Amino acid sequence: MDLSNPISTVVPSLDGPVLQVLARAEDGLSGRQIHKLAGQGSVAGVRLVLQRLAATGLVHVDDAGNSLLYTLNRHHLAAPVVEFLADLRGALAGRLAAELNGWLIQPVHASLYGAVARAEGDLESDVDILLIRADDVAAGDPTWEQQAAALMQTVVDLTGNPAHVFELSQAELAGHLTTSEAILNDWMDPSIQLAGLPLSALQLELVAE
Repeated sequence: MDLSNPISTVVPSLDGPVLQVLARAEDGLSGRQIHKLAGQGSVAGVRLVLQRLAATGLVHVDDAGNSLLYTLNRHHLAAPVVEFLADLRGALAGRLAAELNGWLIQPVHASLYGAVARAEGDLESDVDILLIRADDVAAGDPTWEQQAAALMQTVVDLTGNPAHVFELSQAELAGHLTTSEAILNDWMDPSIQLAGLPLSALQLELVAE
């Protein structure tokens, strides 16, 4: 899956980025605004896509005097599919969170970070997951290791992208916090919370101890 433009998984043409912009927009947008937000194609190409989508009824066009404003017709039968495809990152986070919720050994914290959290990357990019286990869970615990391995396979099954898990204990996290390593910025800015305590709250808790 293209992590920066997940809708291209199903709609690889310029229609994909255009629909993704419209699915995320609350208000009407001009062709130039859509082109800028889509970051692909030309203004003329985007307008051709919009005309074609308007002909199907999936896009509404409103005359705003000097320009035409376009909105996704959310009553259209295809609109829910467009909205789902436009939020595949959210769907991925939801599926991973559900799997984590069923773990026998719960993580203290789990989140997505890196390219997927920044909405960057491409078909080759890793899906990065931060996993923090409680200190009373030994490194190499068979159940924990099986859970983590299954989660990595779930990522591959859901996205086609390789999974990378950065896994450490609470004590090891505390060690990173005392050294102010650069990796902390990668973990926190931005990240998508999946399970357990938010990393910011866990950071405050560990620093206070």
